Amino acid sequence: MQISGESGSVFDATQQPAGANVFAELGFAPEEAAKLKADSQRLISVKLALQNYLVAELAAWIEINDLMPADIAQILGITRQRVSDVIEKNGAGFSIDSLVSMLARAGKRVTICVT
Repeated sequence: MQISGESGSVFDATQQPAGANVFAELGFAPEEAAKLKADSQRLISVKLALQNYLVAELAAWIEINDLMPADIAQILGITRQRVSDVIEKNGAGFSIDSLVSMLARAGKRVTICVT
């Protein structure tokens, strides 16, 4: 599939193989495309690490409090299926915002430090 912009430029929106550099496909110079890809991969890794840390904190809270799934769902404001995701420490299925909100509902204090 091709997408045409107002400027007349054409972008080929076909699926690229895993590991392809979307920035190179968008026309960035090879060096800049490589840097942009590395930067985006670093940010994705940081985000996933934060999600995994937050969901691990929730899972620990659940284990310590020995709660039933229905009680957990009510306290955290999520469905029972999502409770399973927390217990299994599947952080990628949640946004950072929702994990912070659930921690607050669990009575946990979340502090963010930017350096």
